[in-house]
Amino acid sequence: MSVCPDELKLVALDRDDIEVVSAHVQDALVRIGDIFWQPREHRFVMALNRFDWMSAVEPKHAAEYRRCRTALRFERVLACKCRGIDPANKDARLNLLAVEFAERDAPAGAVMLIFSGGGNIRLEVECLEAELADLGEVTTAEICPDHFAGGPVTA
Repeated sequence: MSVCPDELKLVALDRDDIEVVSAHVQDALVRIGDIFWQPREHRFVMALNRFDWMSAVEPKHAAEYRRCRTALRFERVLACKCRGIDPANKDARLNLLAVEFAERDAPAGAVMLIFSGGGNIRLEVECLEAELADLGEVTTAEICPDHFAGGPVTA
């Protein structure tokens, strides 16, 4: 385990911003026990191990693949609903595929966290206000996720 010298920190306030965040968290691994809905604070927080796509562009060997411990936080969340995810199974791991935002009654809308296997989390938000921040911890990833291989992402 090492520390990331170039920690990522992004803020998303509109659809274009959330698309950038989504690109950085594609194939992140999330333990269900690391997902927190805080209704009184109108906050949703998720700790994840994001695959560092920027460092994997042209690695010389697999040892250069890495995952960064990262927090993804949404503020002004009015409701949180999940489908295809068992919140009681705290040790289960999910593979995050995308984060999308659909504006409804501007600036309000819905954030969709889409996981492989059909699971998703839907956040009803007053407006889009999200932050993605690396927490410093970096581990070596065993493989580079391959969407054409047909198997699950496990490392």
